[in-house]
Amino acid sequence: MTKKAANSRPGARVVPLRKGTTLHMVRLACPDSGQCSLISESFGLPVLDSNGIRDLHEKLIVDTAAALDEGLGERAMQIHLQRIVGAYVGSAFGAGQFYSRAVSEARDATAKSACDDRDEDVGGPVGFDSAAQRKREFAADMALQAHALRMAAEGTVAAYQQVVGEAWKPFERPVENPGQTVDRKAAELQMAALG
Repeated sequence: MTKKAANSRPGARVVPLRKGTTLHMVRLACPDSGQCSLISESFGLPVLDSNGIRDLHEKLIVDTAAALDEGLGERAMQIHLQRIVGAYVGSAFGAGQFYSRAVSEARDATAKSACDDRDEDVGGPVGFDSAAQRKREFAADMALQAHALRMAAEGTVAAYQQVVGEAWKPFERPVENPGQTVDRKAAELQMAALG
């Protein structure tokens, strides 16, 4: 009777990662410059200086890094800028998601108001906007906000590349595994001891 040799090396464990928000996700969620200009024109809103916002935020991060250069080592600077850029990207993505919901609500309200058989969607007294119009205007405001934050995020990502010398990637932290309790770990150790 031969006994298998016990594997002294524990099995490799795959640790799932919590995916961070990328600049690509921001670009998909937030309007671009062309769409933002069209929205501004259609709703009578101010036209944003997209390139100015981007350039200002790029300069802000580059200047911040220059001011901190003597006090931070290379790795500390990278970690610090990683967090700052991550905050900008996360904020822009949140604004983009909010904008998307506002557009959906505006579309739903507009579609409902186009139905002649519905009494509750009839416009209010003269001089007051309909609910659908208010939702469209709100979505337009959210478009400008999302676009402005997108351009700020793009500027900080460009600055990161300039300062650190590599492309920014979101930090991906391991997913905490609440199912791995002390009892389970103890059971695994006990079973391993039994062979």
